[in-house]
Amino acid sequence: MSKPFTTNLDFSSRAQQVSSESEAERTFATDHSEMEVATPDSLGTRARSAFEKSGWPGLMPVQASSIPWMVSGDDLIVQSRTGSGKTGAFLLPLFDLLDVNLPAAQALVLTPTRELAGQINDEFKRINPLPEKIRSVLVYGGVGYKRQSDGLKRGDQIIIGTPGRILDHLERGTFNLSKLKSLILDEADEMLSMGFYPAMVSLKSFLPAKRQSCMFSATMPPKVRHLGKEFLSDPRFLGLSADGIGVATIHHRYSIVMDPMDRARGLSRLLEFENPDSAIIFTNTRRDVSFLSDFLRNYGFQVGAMSGDFSQGARERVMDRLRKGSIRLLIATDVAARGIDISELSHVIQYDVPLEPELYIHRTGRTARAGKAGVAITLASWEEESKLKAIAHRYDIDMEKRPLPEPEEVAVRTSDRITVVLEQQLRGKTNLERERLSQFVPMVKTLAEEEPELIAMLVDELNQTRMNPQKQQQPNQQPKRKQHRHRKRR
Repeated sequence: MSKPFTTNLDFSSRAQQVSSESEAERTFATDHSEMEVATPDSLGTRARSAFEKSGWPGLMPVQASSIPWMVSGDDLIVQSRTGSGKTGAFLLPLFDLLDVNLPAAQALVLTPTRELAGQINDEFKRINPLPEKIRSVLVYGGVGYKRQSDGLKRGDQIIIGTPGRILDHLERGTFNLSKLKSLILDEADEMLSMGFYPAMVSLKSFLPAKRQSCMFSATMPPKVRHLGKEFLSDPRFLGLSADGIGVATIHHRYSIVMDPMDRARGLSRLLEFENPDSAIIFTNTRRDVSFLSDFLRNYGFQVGAMSGDFSQGARERVMDRLRKGSIRLLIATDVAARGIDISELSHVIQYDVPLEPELYIHRTGRTARAGKAGVAITLASWEEESKLKAIAHRYDIDMEKRPLPEPEEVAVRTSDRITVVLEQQLRGKTNLERERLSQFVPMVKTLAEEEPELIAMLVDELNQTRMNPQKQQQPNQQPKRKQHRHRKRR
Protein backbone atom coordinates (compact mmCIF):
# COMPACT_ATOMS: atom_id res chain seq x y z
CA MET A 1 0.00 0.00 0.00
CA SER A 2 1.35 3.42 -0.90
CA LYS A 3 1.90 6.03 1.79
CA PRO A 4 -0.85 8.58 2.38
CA PHE A 5 -0.03 11.89 0.78
CA THR A 6 -0.02 13.73 4.14
CA THR A 7 2.80 11.69 5.65
CA ASN A 8 5.62 14.19 5.11
CA LEU A 9 3.64 17.42 5.17
CA ASP A 10 3.83 19.63 8.27
CA PHE A 11 2.67 23.23 7.95
CA SER A 12 2.18 24.00 11.63
CA SER A 13 3.60 27.17 13.15
CA ARG A 14 6.44 25.13 14.66
CA ALA A 15 7.34 23.73 11.26
CA GLN A 16 7.27 27.20 9.73
CA GLN A 17 9.65 28.46 12.40
CA VAL A 18 12.13 25.82 11.27
CA SER A 19 11.93 27.41 7.82
CA SER A 20 14.22 30.16 9.07
CA GLU A 21 17.00 28.04 7.59
CA SER A 22 15.14 27.66 4.31
CA GLU A 23 16.31 28.61 0.85
CA ALA A 24 14.23 31.79 1.07
CA GLU A 25 16.41 33.10 3.85
CA ARG A 26 19.73 31.66 2.63
CA THR A 27 19.21 33.70 -0.52
CA PHE A 28 19.80 36.80 1.61
CA ALA A 29 22.48 35.28 3.88
CA THR A 30 20.41 35.60 7.04
CA ASP A 31 22.36 37.50 9.67
CA HIS A 32 22.54 35.85 13.08
CA SER A 33 24.71 38.58 14.65
CA GLU A 34 23.33 39.89 17.87
CA MET A 35 22.16 43.49 17.80
CA GLU A 36 20.59 45.18 20.79
CA VAL A 37 16.97 46.06 20.10
CA ALA A 38 16.05 49.72 20.04
CA THR A 39 14.17 51.40 22.87
CA PRO A 40 12.68 54.90 22.95
CA ASP A 41 15.64 56.05 25.07
CA SER A 42 18.20 54.65 22.61
CA LEU A 43 16.82 56.60 19.65
CA GLY A 44 18.64 59.58 18.18
CA THR A 45 17.61 63.07 19.22
CA ARG A 46 15.18 63.77 16.38
CA ALA A 47 13.88 60.20 16.24
CA ARG A 48 13.15 60.33 19.97
CA SER A 49 11.30 63.63 19.53
CA ALA A 50 9.28 62.07 16.69
CA PHE A 51 8.48 59.05 18.86
CA GLU A 52 7.30 61.27 21.71
CA LYS A 53 5.17 63.26 19.27
CA SER A 54 3.62 60.07 17.89
CA GLY A 55 1.91 59.07 21.11
CA TRP A 56 2.86 55.41 20.63
CA PRO A 57 3.02 53.42 23.89
CA GLY A 58 6.29 51.81 22.80
CA LEU A 59 8.24 50.55 19.82
CA MET A 60 6.66 47.72 17.83
CA PRO A 61 8.80 44.55 17.40
CA VAL A 62 9.59 45.37 13.77
CA GLN A 63 10.72 48.85 14.82
CA ALA A 64 12.81 47.69 17.77
CA SER A 65 14.54 45.04 15.65
CA SER A 66 15.20 46.96 12.42
CA ILE A 67 16.05 50.49 13.61
CA PRO A 68 19.51 49.56 15.02
CA TRP A 69 20.50 47.98 11.68
CA MET A 70 19.23 51.02 9.76
CA VAL A 71 21.16 53.37 12.04
CA SER A 72 24.30 51.28 11.46
CA GLY A 73 24.03 52.03 7.74
CA ASP A 74 23.52 48.43 6.57
CA ASP A 75 21.25 47.51 3.70
CA LEU A 76 18.29 45.70 5.19
CA ILE A 77 15.47 43.38 4.16
CA VAL A 78 12.57 43.08 6.58
CA GLN A 79 9.80 40.54 6.15
CA SER A 80 6.90 41.62 8.32
CA ARG A 81 3.17 41.66 7.85
CA THR A 82 1.17 44.69 6.75
CA GLY A 83 0.09 46.71 9.78
CA SER A 84 3.00 45.58 11.94
CA GLY A 85 4.54 49.06 12.27
CA LYS A 86 6.91 49.12 9.29
CA THR A 87 6.24 52.81 8.53
CA GLY A 88 7.61 53.89 11.89
CA ALA A 89 10.51 51.47 11.46
CA PHE A 90 11.93 53.45 8.54
CA LEU A 91 10.62 56.95 9.31
CA LEU A 92 12.12 57.28 12.79
CA PRO A 93 15.77 56.70 11.78
CA LEU A 94 15.35 58.90 8.70
CA PHE A 95 14.81 62.00 10.84
CA ASP A 96 18.35 61.74 12.23
CA LEU A 97 19.86 60.83 8.85
CA LEU A 98 18.69 63.92 6.97
CA ASP A 99 20.69 67.13 6.62
CA VAL A 100 18.14 69.83 7.45
CA ASN A 101 20.30 72.49 5.79
CA LEU A 102 20.50 70.71 2.44
CA PRO A 103 17.51 71.42 0.12
CA ALA A 104 17.73 68.24 -1.96
CA ALA A 105 16.15 64.80 -2.18
CA GLN A 106 17.92 62.75 0.50
CA ALA A 107 15.42 59.94 1.13
CA LEU A 108 13.24 58.18 -1.45
CA VAL A 109 10.34 56.02 -0.28
CA LEU A 110 8.78 53.90 -3.05
CA THR A 111 5.29 52.45 -2.50
CA PRO A 112 2.88 50.41 -4.66
CA THR A 113 -0.17 52.70 -4.41
CA ARG A 114 -1.04 56.35 -4.02
CA GLU A 115 -3.11 55.44 -0.95
CA LEU A 116 -0.12 53.96 0.86
CA ALA A 117 2.07 56.88 -0.21
CA GLY A 118 -0.52 59.25 1.25
CA GLN A 119 -0.68 57.30 4.51
CA ILE A 120 3.11 57.39 4.89
CA ASN A 121 3.18 61.10 4.12
CA ASP A 122 0.43 61.78 6.67
CA GLU A 123 2.33 59.81 9.31
CA PHE A 124 5.53 61.66 8.44
CA LYS A 125 3.82 65.02 8.91
CA ARG A 126 2.16 63.90 12.15
CA ILE A 127 5.40 62.88 13.88
CA ASN A 128 7.80 65.30 12.13
CA PRO A 129 9.87 66.91 14.92
CA LEU A 130 11.06 69.78 12.67
CA PRO A 131 8.20 70.58 10.24
CA GLU A 132 9.74 73.96 9.36
CA LYS A 133 13.04 72.36 8.27
CA ILE A 134 12.23 68.79 7.14
CA ARG A 135 9.71 68.55 4.30
CA SER A 136 8.23 65.83 2.13
CA VAL A 137 6.56 65.73 -1.27
CA LEU A 138 4.04 63.20 -2.57
CA VAL A 139 4.68 61.94 -6.11
CA TYR A 140 2.28 59.53 -7.81
CA GLY A 141 0.48 59.02 -11.10
CA GLY A 142 -3.04 59.85 -12.16
CA VAL A 143 -2.85 63.53 -11.13
CA GLY A 144 -1.23 66.70 -12.48
CA TYR A 145 2.49 67.36 -12.35
CA LYS A 146 2.64 70.98 -11.13
CA ARG A 147 2.27 70.58 -7.37
CA GLN A 148 4.69 67.67 -7.40
CA SER A 149 7.19 69.61 -9.52
CA ASP A 150 7.04 72.57 -7.14
CA GLY A 151 7.95 70.38 -4.15
CA LEU A 152 10.73 68.62 -6.04
CA LYS A 153 12.26 71.85 -7.31
CA ARG A 154 11.98 73.34 -3.80
CA GLY A 155 14.30 70.61 -2.56
CA ASP A 156 12.05 68.75 -0.14
CA GLN A 157 14.23 66.16 1.58
CA ILE A 158 11.87 63.16 1.53
CA ILE A 159 10.21 61.97 -1.67
CA ILE A 160 7.30 59.55 -1.15
CA GLY A 161 5.50 58.01 -4.10
CA THR A 162 5.07 55.40 -6.79
CA PRO A 163 7.98 54.37 -9.06
CA GLY A 164 6.38 55.27 -12.40
CA ARG A 165 5.66 58.92 -11.70
CA ILE A 166 8.95 59.42 -9.87
CA LEU A 167 10.72 58.04 -12.93
CA ASP A 168 8.77 60.50 -15.11
CA HIS A 169 10.08 63.43 -13.06
CA LEU A 170 13.63 62.11 -13.14
CA GLU A 171 13.52 61.76 -16.92
CA ARG A 172 12.06 65.27 -17.22
CA GLY A 173 14.91 66.60 -15.09
CA THR A 174 12.57 68.03 -12.45
CA PHE A 175 14.97 66.83 -9.75
CA ASN A 176 17.88 64.44 -9.30
CA LEU A 177 19.02 61.90 -6.73
CA SER A 178 22.69 62.84 -6.53
CA LYS A 179 22.34 63.63 -2.79
CA LEU A 180 20.25 60.56 -1.98
CA LYS A 181 21.25 58.86 1.26
CA SER A 182 18.46 56.34 1.78
CA LEU A 183 16.20 54.29 -0.53
CA ILE A 184 13.17 52.57 1.02
CA LEU A 185 11.12 50.00 -0.91
CA ASP A 186 7.90 49.58 1.07
CA GLU A 187 5.53 46.65 0.41
CA ALA A 188 7.91 45.36 -2.24
CA ASP A 189 5.71 42.34 -2.99
CA GLU A 190 2.73 44.60 -3.71
CA MET A 191 4.91 46.92 -5.79
CA LEU A 192 5.75 44.08 -8.14
CA SER A 193 2.14 42.91 -8.19
CA MET A 194 1.15 46.38 -9.41
CA GLY A 195 3.51 46.01 -12.39
CA PHE A 196 6.18 48.52 -11.39
CA TYR A 197 9.19 46.32 -12.12
CA PRO A 198 10.12 47.90 -15.52
CA ALA A 199 9.92 51.40 -14.01
CA MET A 200 12.08 50.36 -11.07
CA VAL A 201 14.73 48.90 -13.35
CA SER A 202 14.84 52.18 -15.29
CA LEU A 203 14.85 54.20 -12.07
CA LYS A 204 17.91 52.31 -10.84
CA SER A 205 20.15 54.17 -13.29
CA PHE A 206 19.34 57.46 -11.51
CA LEU A 207 20.40 56.19 -8.08
CA PRO A 208 23.83 57.03 -6.66
CA ALA A 209 26.07 54.04 -6.09
CA LYS A 210 26.70 55.01 -2.47
CA ARG A 211 23.43 54.83 -0.54
CA GLN A 212 21.61 52.77 2.04
CA SER A 213 18.78 50.64 0.65
CA CYS A 214 16.10 48.94 2.74
CA MET A 215 13.26 46.73 1.58
CA PHE A 216 10.11 45.88 3.51
CA SER A 217 7.78 43.12 2.35
CA ALA A 218 5.00 41.00 3.81
CA THR A 219 6.02 37.99 1.70
CA MET A 220 9.27 36.95 0.04
CA PRO A 221 8.36 35.33 -3.32
CA PRO A 222 10.98 34.86 -6.06
CA LYS A 223 10.31 38.23 -7.69
CA VAL A 224 10.88 40.08 -4.43
CA ARG A 225 14.12 38.21 -3.76
CA HIS A 226 15.29 39.10 -7.29
CA LEU A 227 14.43 42.75 -6.63
CA GLY A 228 16.48 42.63 -3.44
CA LYS A 229 19.53 41.41 -5.35
CA GLU A 230 19.19 44.27 -7.84
CA PHE A 231 18.77 47.15 -5.41
CA LEU A 232 20.54 46.04 -2.23
CA SER A 233 24.15 45.22 -1.45
CA ASP A 234 24.89 42.39 1.00
CA PRO A 235 21.72 43.09 3.01
CA ARG A 236 20.89 41.99 6.52
CA PHE A 237 17.71 39.91 6.60
CA LEU A 238 15.13 40.10 9.39
CA GLY A 239 12.19 37.68 9.27
CA LEU A 240 9.45 38.86 11.59
CA SER A 241 6.12 37.07 11.88
CA ALA A 242 3.23 38.18 14.06
CA ASP A 243 5.08 37.12 17.23
CA GLY A 244 8.39 38.52 16.06
CA ILE A 245 9.97 35.11 15.45
CA GLY A 246 10.63 33.19 12.26
CA VAL A 247 9.36 33.50 8.71
CA ALA A 248 5.87 32.40 7.83
CA THR A 249 6.39 30.62 4.53
CA ILE A 250 2.65 30.39 3.82
CA HIS A 251 0.33 33.24 4.70
CA HIS A 252 -3.05 31.63 5.49
CA ARG A 253 -6.20 33.74 5.12
CA TYR A 254 -9.91 33.19 4.78
CA SER A 255 -12.91 35.30 3.81
CA ILE A 256 -16.57 34.83 4.62
CA VAL A 257 -18.99 34.72 1.69
CA MET A 258 -22.27 36.15 2.92
CA ASP A 259 -24.41 34.98 0.00
CA PRO A 260 -23.64 31.57 -1.57
CA MET A 261 -24.83 32.94 -4.91
CA ASP A 262 -22.08 35.58 -4.72
CA ARG A 263 -19.22 33.13 -4.25
CA ALA A 264 -18.09 33.14 -7.90
CA ARG A 265 -18.25 36.93 -8.14
CA GLY A 266 -16.41 37.19 -4.85
CA LEU A 267 -13.70 34.95 -6.30
CA SER A 268 -13.37 37.15 -9.39
CA ARG A 269 -13.00 40.26 -7.21
CA LEU A 270 -10.39 38.48 -5.11
CA LEU A 271 -8.41 37.48 -8.20
CA GLU A 272 -8.44 41.00 -9.62
CA PHE A 273 -7.40 42.48 -6.29
CA GLU A 274 -4.65 39.94 -5.55
CA ASN A 275 -3.41 39.75 -9.16
CA PRO A 276 -1.57 36.43 -8.54
CA ASP A 277 1.37 35.53 -10.74
CA SER A 278 0.02 31.97 -10.79
CA ALA A 279 -2.62 30.21 -8.74
CA ILE A 280 -4.50 26.97 -8.33
CA ILE A 281 -8.17 27.29 -7.42
CA PHE A 282 -9.44 24.16 -5.66
CA THR A 283 -13.05 23.06 -5.74
CA ASN A 284 -14.78 20.05 -4.20
CA THR A 285 -16.66 18.95 -7.32
CA ARG A 286 -16.08 18.50 -11.05
CA ARG A 287 -19.25 20.50 -11.67
CA ASP A 288 -17.69 23.57 -10.04
CA VAL A 289 -14.52 23.11 -12.11
CA SER A 290 -16.62 23.36 -15.25
CA PHE A 291 -18.72 26.24 -13.94
CA LEU A 292 -15.77 28.32 -12.71
CA SER A 293 -13.80 27.73 -15.91
CA ASP A 294 -16.63 29.17 -17.99
CA PHE A 295 -17.36 31.98 -15.52
CA LEU A 296 -13.77 33.21 -15.23
CA ARG A 297 -13.12 32.93 -18.97
CA ASN A 298 -16.20 35.04 -19.63
CA TYR A 299 -14.92 37.51 -17.05
CA GLY A 300 -11.65 37.84 -18.97
CA PHE A 301 -9.23 35.52 -17.19
CA GLN A 302 -7.15 32.95 -19.06
CA VAL A 303 -7.67 29.72 -17.12
CA GLY A 304 -6.98 26.01 -17.34
CA ALA A 305 -8.99 23.19 -15.77
CA MET A 306 -8.34 19.70 -14.40
CA SER A 307 -10.69 17.16 -12.86
CA GLY A 308 -10.92 13.41 -12.49
CA ASP A 309 -12.40 12.88 -15.95
CA PHE A 310 -9.43 14.51 -17.70
CA SER A 311 -6.95 12.17 -19.42
CA GLN A 312 -3.34 12.12 -18.27
CA GLY A 313 -2.29 13.78 -21.51
CA ALA A 314 -4.78 16.61 -21.03
CA ARG A 315 -3.54 17.13 -17.46
CA GLU A 316 0.07 17.30 -18.58
CA ARG A 317 -0.74 19.81 -21.30
CA VAL A 318 -2.55 22.20 -18.94
CA MET A 319 0.22 21.86 -16.36
CA ASP A 320 2.78 22.72 -19.03
CA ARG A 321 0.81 25.86 -19.89
CA LEU A 322 0.74 26.89 -16.23
CA ARG A 323 4.47 26.33 -15.77
CA LYS A 324 5.29 28.28 -18.95
CA GLY A 325 3.05 31.17 -17.89
CA SER A 326 0.63 31.01 -20.83
CA ILE A 327 -2.12 30.71 -18.22
CA ARG A 328 -2.07 32.10 -14.70
CA LEU A 329 -4.99 30.22 -13.15
CA LEU A 330 -5.71 26.50 -12.86
CA ILE A 331 -9.04 25.24 -11.52
CA ALA A 332 -8.86 21.71 -10.18
CA THR A 333 -10.34 19.11 -7.89
CA ASP A 334 -8.27 17.41 -5.21
CA VAL A 335 -7.98 14.11 -7.08
CA ALA A 336 -6.67 15.84 -10.19
CA ALA A 337 -4.16 17.97 -8.30
CA ARG A 338 -2.28 15.23 -6.46
CA GLY A 339 1.38 15.20 -7.39
CA ILE A 340 1.38 18.79 -8.69
CA ASP A 341 4.70 20.50 -7.98
CA ILE A 342 5.11 24.03 -9.31
CA SER A 343 7.93 25.90 -7.60
CA GLU A 344 6.77 29.37 -8.67
CA LEU A 345 3.10 29.03 -7.61
CA SER A 346 2.22 32.22 -5.70
CA HIS A 347 -1.35 31.49 -4.55
CA VAL A 348 -3.63 28.63 -3.60
CA ILE A 349 -7.28 29.62 -3.43
CA GLN A 350 -9.89 27.26 -2.05
CA TYR A 351 -13.30 27.96 -3.54
CA ASP A 352 -14.74 25.55 -0.96
CA VAL A 353 -13.64 24.48 2.48
CA PRO A 354 -12.19 20.99 1.89
CA LEU A 355 -14.31 17.98 2.84
CA GLU A 356 -11.51 16.47 4.95
CA PRO A 357 -9.01 18.35 7.19
CA GLU A 358 -6.04 16.60 5.58
CA LEU A 359 -7.02 18.02 2.21
CA TYR A 360 -6.38 21.54 3.52
CA ILE A 361 -2.74 20.64 4.09
CA HIS A 362 -2.50 18.94 0.72
CA ARG A 363 -3.99 21.93 -1.09
CA THR A 364 -2.03 24.69 0.62
CA GLY A 365 1.16 22.66 0.30
CA ARG A 366 1.07 23.28 -3.46
CA THR A 367 2.45 26.79 -2.83
CA ALA A 368 5.57 27.90 -0.92
CA ARG A 369 7.65 25.09 -2.42
CA ALA A 370 11.41 24.89 -1.81
CA GLY A 371 11.34 27.48 0.94
CA LYS A 372 9.53 30.12 -1.15
CA ALA A 373 6.64 32.17 0.19
CA GLY A 374 3.04 31.72 -0.79
CA VAL A 375 -0.51 32.78 0.01
CA ALA A 376 -3.38 30.41 0.81
CA ILE A 377 -6.90 31.90 0.75
CA THR A 378 -10.13 30.08 1.55
CA LEU A 379 -13.70 31.15 0.82
CA ALA A 380 -16.12 29.98 3.51
CA SER A 381 -19.73 30.44 4.49
CA TRP A 382 -20.73 31.28 8.05
CA GLU A 383 -21.55 27.61 8.62
CA GLU A 384 -18.12 26.53 7.33
CA GLU A 385 -16.14 28.98 9.45
CA SER A 386 -16.16 26.75 12.53
CA LYS A 387 -14.91 23.83 10.44
CA LEU A 388 -12.08 25.99 9.08
CA LYS A 389 -11.13 27.14 12.58
CA ALA A 390 -11.02 23.51 13.69
CA ILE A 391 -8.58 22.76 10.85
CA ALA A 392 -6.42 25.72 11.89
CA HIS A 393 -6.42 24.51 15.51
CA ARG A 394 -5.65 20.92 14.55
CA TYR A 395 -2.58 21.86 12.51
CA ASP A 396 -1.54 24.88 14.60
CA ILE A 397 -2.01 27.28 11.68
CA ASP A 398 -2.13 31.04 12.18
CA MET A 399 -5.08 31.93 9.93
CA GLU A 400 -6.12 35.53 9.32
CA LYS A 401 -9.73 36.49 8.71
CA ARG A 402 -10.06 39.21 6.10
CA PRO A 403 -13.16 40.51 4.26
CA LEU A 404 -13.43 40.03 0.53
CA PRO A 405 -12.50 43.19 -1.36
CA GLU A 406 -15.49 45.34 -2.22
CA PRO A 407 -16.11 46.29 -5.87
CA GLU A 408 -14.97 49.85 -5.10
CA GLU A 409 -11.67 48.58 -3.68
CA VAL A 410 -11.12 46.40 -6.73
CA ALA A 411 -11.87 49.34 -9.02
CA VAL A 412 -9.27 51.50 -7.26
CA ARG A 413 -6.63 48.76 -7.35
CA THR A 414 -7.33 47.94 -11.00
CA SER A 415 -7.27 51.63 -11.94
CA ASP A 416 -3.89 52.00 -10.26
CA ARG A 417 -2.48 49.04 -12.20
CA ILE A 418 -3.81 50.29 -15.52
CA THR A 419 -2.40 53.75 -14.82
CA VAL A 420 0.98 52.10 -14.28
CA VAL A 421 0.69 50.37 -17.67
CA LEU A 422 -0.42 53.52 -19.51
CA GLU A 423 2.29 55.72 -17.99
CA GLN A 424 4.87 53.07 -18.81
CA GLN A 425 3.70 52.99 -22.43
CA LEU A 426 3.72 56.78 -22.65
CA ARG A 427 7.31 56.93 -21.39
CA GLY A 428 8.28 54.74 -24.34
CA LYS A 429 6.84 57.13 -26.93
CA THR A 430 9.09 59.32 -29.05
CA ASN A 431 8.51 63.07 -29.32
CA LEU A 432 6.97 62.55 -32.76
CA GLU A 433 4.60 59.91 -31.41
CA ARG A 434 3.61 62.21 -28.55
CA GLU A 435 2.92 64.95 -31.07
CA ARG A 436 0.61 62.60 -32.93
CA LEU A 437 -1.15 61.65 -29.68
CA SER A 438 -1.85 65.28 -28.84
CA GLN A 439 -4.46 65.55 -31.61
CA PHE A 440 -6.68 63.12 -29.70
CA VAL A 441 -6.54 64.89 -26.33
CA PRO A 442 -9.54 67.19 -27.05
CA MET A 443 -11.56 64.19 -28.20
CA VAL A 444 -10.71 62.25 -25.03
CA LYS A 445 -11.71 65.20 -22.84
CA THR A 446 -15.05 65.46 -24.64
CA LEU A 447 -15.71 61.73 -24.39
CA ALA A 448 -14.81 61.74 -20.70
CA GLU A 449 -17.60 64.26 -20.12
CA GLU A 450 -20.24 63.07 -22.58
CA GLU A 451 -19.66 59.35 -23.28
CA PRO A 452 -17.30 57.94 -20.63
CA GLU A 453 -18.45 54.41 -21.48
CA LEU A 454 -16.47 54.57 -24.73
CA ILE A 455 -13.24 55.29 -22.89
CA ALA A 456 -14.14 52.70 -20.25
CA MET A 457 -14.49 50.14 -23.04
CA LEU A 458 -10.91 50.81 -24.22
CA VAL A 459 -9.57 50.70 -20.66
CA ASP A 460 -11.34 47.39 -20.10
CA GLU A 461 -9.69 45.97 -23.21
CA LEU A 462 -6.33 46.93 -21.72
CA ASN A 463 -7.35 45.33 -18.44
CA GLN A 464 -8.33 42.13 -20.26
CA THR A 465 -4.89 42.10 -21.89
CA ARG A 466 -3.28 42.50 -18.47
CA MET A 467 -5.19 39.46 -17.16
CA ASN A 468 -4.25 37.34 -20.18
CA PRO A 469 -0.54 36.42 -20.44
CA GLN A 470 -0.85 35.32 -24.06
CA LYS A 471 -2.26 38.68 -25.12
CA GLN A 472 0.52 40.44 -23.21
CA GLN A 473 3.16 38.60 -25.22
CA GLN A 474 1.75 39.34 -28.67
CA PRO A 475 2.61 43.07 -28.90
CA ASN A 476 6.24 42.34 -28.06
CA GLN A 477 6.62 39.68 -30.72
CA GLN A 478 5.53 41.48 -33.85
CA PRO A 479 8.08 44.33 -33.82
CA LYS A 480 10.89 41.78 -33.57
CA ARG A 481 9.66 39.97 -36.68
CA LYS A 482 9.38 43.24 -38.58
CA GLN A 483 12.84 44.31 -37.51
CA HIS A 484 14.24 40.94 -38.59
CA ARG A 485 12.69 41.23 -42.04
CA HIS A 486 14.03 44.76 -42.31
CA ARG A 487 17.58 43.59 -41.59
CA LYS A 488 17.28 40.85 -44.22
CA ARG A 489 16.16 43.38 -46.85
CA ARG A 490 19.16 45.51 -46.06
